[in-house]
Amino acid sequence: MTLGTSPIHTMGDHREQWSEECLPLAGELLNRLRIDDRQWHQLKSDRDRRAAELLAAALSQLLAKGSRVEVEQLTQQALGWIRGELKDPGCPRH
Repeated sequence: MTLGTSPIHTMGDHREQWSEECLPLAGELLNRLRIDDRQWHQLKSDRDRRAAELLAAALSQLLAKGSRVEVEQLTQQALGWIRGELKDPGCPRH
């Protein structure tokens, strides 16, 4: 390794930061954790499930070089579920 180089890439570095498998794996994790329409009523109040889905979404955004603001918002929302600060508001149609 030459002076000034590092195996760890900085945020400003335009070289690939993640192995090529990371983004598809994060996307698959998100798809498996996503609460779909069939599961919504059963899982909408499950704090751990909601937090996991949001954290997987944040990870996918981060790996895809998405908006840092969105990554932070998703993470903060997940923390709200983990801490019990967020709760399901219920369905207004029922």
